[in-house]
Amino acid sequence: MTENIDRKDFPLIDACYATLPSMLRKFDRYARKAYFQGSGREEFETWKIQTRELLYKLFGLDKMEKSSLDPVMEEQKTLPDGIRREHVRIQVEPDVWMSMYLLIPADADASTRLFLCPPGHNGGGKYSVSGVSEYNLVNQKIEQYHYDYGMQLAKLGFVAVCPDCRGFGERREELADTRNPELALRGDCYWLAHMGEPLGIPVAGMLTWDLMRAIDYLSARGDWDTDHIGCLGFSGGGMQTLWLSALDDRIDLAVISGYLYGYRDSLLSLNRNCSCNYVPHLWEYFDMGDIASLIAPRPLWIQSCRDDRLNGPRGLENVREQVEIVRSAYRWYGAEERLIHEICEGGHQWHGENLESYLNRMIQMI
Repeated sequence: MTENIDRKDFPLIDACYATLPSMLRKFDRYARKAYFQGSGREEFETWKIQTRELLYKLFGLDKMEKSSLDPVMEEQKTLPDGIRREHVRIQVEPDVWMSMYLLIPADADASTRLFLCPPGHNGGGKYSVSGVSEYNLVNQKIEQYHYDYGMQLAKLGFVAVCPDCRGFGERREELADTRNPELALRGDCYWLAHMGEPLGIPVAGMLTWDLMRAIDYLSARGDWDTDHIGCLGFSGGGMQTLWLSALDDRIDLAVISGYLYGYRDSLLSLNRNCSCNYVPHLWEYFDMGDIASLIAPRPLWIQSCRDDRLNGPRGLENVREQVEIVRSAYRWYGAEERLIHEICEGGHQWHGENLESYLNRMIQMI
């Protein structure tokens, strides 16, 4: 590493005595004490109920405040390909508002399937997911990550609901940050964690609650088929898809891209990842595969990239271990065919090459 500090400004340190080795030992000693240890479907169902109850508390969902949705239609615009884009705002808690784009195909009717499309990091929230490519910074991220999966779904005939999660897009804590090109695409998870975690409300809980409220809005609106709602997300959007689908059975089909791996490698060893990934006490009870197991037996497509650095130092081995935990849950239901694990080449990206064929296959399983 190249030195970039004047030796007159700071002492030359020859070694750092880090905490990580100790924390890795503690993880091995104390983590994952509540994974499923039964031997049948009935026992698994009991474990699932107990696990959801525990996660509900760990996520602080019992502290969230329900309010009237009070939806506001900010704007409607018909895009060149005939898709109608609605800019909607709903109240998810008293004085807490969630903005979203709804991408509605021209031929959508009451039978059209809905997809929630939560955004990941570094894409400006709903703008990249919904394919707002006329802005240079947003378009760069669309090209880098293939980030416009909401628009991809709309072009296939689905209604795509593309929200701003807390701390992104129109939900930033400081308006000034949206005016700074270096900050505009980023999020405020760090500050949200500082606000929420001392009250027992991690960012994960906030984001999961908000998506649940989005489903409430879609159900109350009643324009489309809310008996069949899918959720598709990449990276931080995959994280939100994991949590929502694990805790809310109203999601009947889930697609998690760039976010299914073991906590030890990917969030402890790589401990500079975003604050939204970290839930106090979570690792004591579960690994990520245990949480994804709660989705069984609903159709689940997990997408991993071979060279994604977020897989951790052991790469796909760290991913496959967690997928096998999930696969075991599907075996209890005799539903292994409902679990797809796609491995793509390259780094951290969403891949939509098989989107239409995989979704058709998954929908037929429901």
